[in-house]
Amino acid sequence: MSLRTTTALLLAVSCFAAPLKADVAGPYLAARQASIAADYEEAVAYFARAVVEDPTNLALLESAVIANIGAGNIGPASRVADSYVTAGGTNPIVMLVKNMAALKDGDFELAAKPAAQTDGLAPLLNGLLEGWALLGKGQMSDATAAFQKVAEEEDFAQLAHYHEALALAQVGDFESADAILSGERNGPLTLSARGLEAHAQVLVQLERSEDAIELLDLVSEGGFNPVLDTLKARIEAGEASEYSFVTTPQEGAAEVLFTISAILQGRAAPELVLIYARLASDLRPDHTQATLMSAELLDEMDQYKLAVDAFSDVPADDPAFFLAEMGRANSLYADAQEDAAIEVLSALSKSHPDTPVVHAALGDYLGRQDRDAEAIEAYTKSLDLRADDDVSAWPVYYARGIVHERMDNLAEMEVDFRKALELRPNQPDVLNYLGYSLVEQQVKLDEALGMIETAVAERPDSGYITDSLGWVFYRLGRYEEAVGPMERAVSLLPVDPIVNDHLGDVYWKVDRKREAEFQWKRALSFDPEEEEAERIQRKLEVGLDVVLEEEAASNQ
Repeated sequence: MSLRTTTALLLAVSCFAAPLKADVAGPYLAARQASIAADYEEAVAYFARAVVEDPTNLALLESAVIANIGAGNIGPASRVADSYVTAGGTNPIVMLVKNMAALKDGDFELAAKPAAQTDGLAPLLNGLLEGWALLGKGQMSDATAAFQKVAEEEDFAQLAHYHEALALAQVGDFESADAILSGERNGPLTLSARGLEAHAQVLVQLERSEDAIELLDLVSEGGFNPVLDTLKARIEAGEASEYSFVTTPQEGAAEVLFTISAILQGRAAPELVLIYARLASDLRPDHTQATLMSAELLDEMDQYKLAVDAFSDVPADDPAFFLAEMGRANSLYADAQEDAAIEVLSALSKSHPDTPVVHAALGDYLGRQDRDAEAIEAYTKSLDLRADDDVSAWPVYYARGIVHERMDNLAEMEVDFRKALELRPNQPDVLNYLGYSLVEQQVKLDEALGMIETAVAERPDSGYITDSLGWVFYRLGRYEEAVGPMERAVSLLPVDPIVNDHLGDVYWKVDRKREAEFQWKRALSFDPEEEEAERIQRKLEVGLDVVLEEEAASNQ
């Protein structure tokens, strides 16, 4: 099924092939508007009313299926799919829903029926599902043949081999599974984190725990993965003795759906990716990665309540629980439930006190609420849990430095920013923030200029950094040199009040007073903060020189 084809499936549900009955028009229009906004819960309610009035309208039934999947109502989606098939429909997504419901109930005969589509990802999806359905019928040799047929398509070969290995492991042939996963049989496989998890479990069954640990050690070097780290700890403790990655054909089919969702993520509309992730979770409720993907997609679509519900489906004993809770907090905050978000992270910081990213996330949310002292405390806890040379700590030092600056703790701010730069040299945001702050304090101006020039070189299209360069020239009294970067900053950020105000000040200093007044008026039109607006208005009344004299006198 190509991206064009699958995206068209979603678009098709918005266009009715059959005319609507008069009584259906109102609920349909409301449902369609809700669908466009990805408001699945509201769409489900309206489509339910419309279907009652027009139960054989295929396009209406398609829409109802899609809305129910989005809302996480797979059972109702399946029942509507039955009505759709009875009415003569053949939409591939709706048929997939029906077949997955049958497979979930153990009806492998129906799920194994070959599909008509032969383009795009359809051969991959249908071929892999057919293999798992044949395995469910006890036909292992036919299942193997189905996987190998999919592997004949070069683009699908690695995924087909991967699923064949999972099928072999499911029936206890761990040696053959290892031969595939290790690359011995078909050549090297590029395995995802889930593939590495499966391979490690297979190695344990072959009494090769040390090889499993070595495999997971290589992954750990690339970054933190709670699932793989937990598995490694369990293997080291002798607790991961049973193979649990895929133990039923239904779980294998869930892995197929998750595979498709992972392929489509970032390449297709999130509404489409969500369908496969939701169906995977329905077939295998403990498929944490599918659940997290659904939650993240819903958050991306601004469906925060559904996202919160999905994040909440991850149990507290799951290794990825803290990731789910962090996601839940993010969705709550985005839904204007700031206090609830902070409560979630506060609780998480107590249940996972040794997880640095949890304390850092709590610091971010506290900082956004101007609870600065608490934010500093949270950031400090996060940093105390990290090695002094941990490169990944630089954003935390940077964030804590920003809070220190807001609290007027300028010495502490500088220490944090310089530590961030020690860990991540030439990081443009840090260079810009520290350089700009030094300029505003009118200290270390030459060093500040060097920092900001480096930041501009690192990120030349940043209007804010370019503005900082112009402003440090202004502070140094090098007004002619300030004009070029400040004009470029305005071209990059044409409606920013501060940048326009700065350009006005620079123009004034190079005796381009009419242009200065024009820029100040532009700055006022972009709704600056009240204090800034009053200062700009005063400059328009008496000029910049008088304003600077007045400010100097008031500071004496």
